[in-house]
Amino acid sequence: METGLRKKLITIAKIAISAVLIYFIFTKVDFKEVIQILKKTDPLFLIGAILLFAGSKVLAAVRLNLYFHNLGIRLTQKSNLKLYLLGMFYNLFLPGGIGGDAYKGYLIKKEFQVETKKVVSVLVLDRLSGLLLLFMYACILGLLLNNPWLNTYNLPIGLLGVLSIVVFWFLNKRFFNYVLPVFWKSVALSGMVQLAQLICALFILQALGIQANEIAYLFIFLISSIVSVLPLTIGGIGSREVTFFYGATLLTLDANTSISISMVFFLITALVSLFGIIYHFKKVKLKTEV
Repeated sequence: METGLRKKLITIAKIAISAVLIYFIFTKVDFKEVIQILKKTDPLFLIGAILLFAGSKVLAAVRLNLYFHNLGIRLTQKSNLKLYLLGMFYNLFLPGGIGGDAYKGYLIKKEFQVETKKVVSVLVLDRLSGLLLLFMYACILGLLLNNPWLNTYNLPIGLLGVLSIVVFWFLNKRFFNYVLPVFWKSVALSGMVQLAQLICALFILQALGIQANEIAYLFIFLISSIVSVLPLTIGGIGSREVTFFYGATLLTLDANTSISISMVFFLITALVSLFGIIYHFKKVKLKTEV
């Protein structure tokens, strides 16, 4: 099958899956109530959430540049941030055409003499590093939750949290030894990235006036963030909402409130990512440090 046709089919499949999931949510949730919840949003907490999300993406860009520097690609933080923002725009708005990560890899490979395998590896490891901390934070909140169903799995949850970082370190040492020197720095930056987004979610809760079950909602937020990374839908649309819906059902929370949190977070993501359109029309110049 030709590459172009395969990409088109993948895009159509993603759009179809997103549409089905969104339709499912519409049949299960009272969107009139969701809109009423959204209308009561506190603008100050909402602005705080936007700033925290934007800050988390700056930290994520620094983490990626740490990997680039380790490969000898000494991009300035400014040009790397522009490239990262452009990647965010492509990931959310043009997922079927040019994926953000793929485009970043293409530009780096075109501009610098570095192995394709290594460029792809650091882009994948950058994503996995973020997922690792999402999972670890989810394990911590899972242990803090006072839920009879989850409490029966406290021991395996704790063990999985510790084991995840051990496994990730081993994989880095075994298959990506050339980036091992920045392993702990990247993990530390990932910790700050995901903590900023977790506080962003907490601000969203406060903006929506949610004063109870904060840990439970934050736990679902982390799980939904992990699920949304899976390349099954357009920018995670649909998969995040379905995760919030079933998470609310499992933890006996209000489904309408859960969907409201998901919608606000997506809108914040879209708003920040939209700024990347500047560098879609204005070519990013990859400057390096002297």
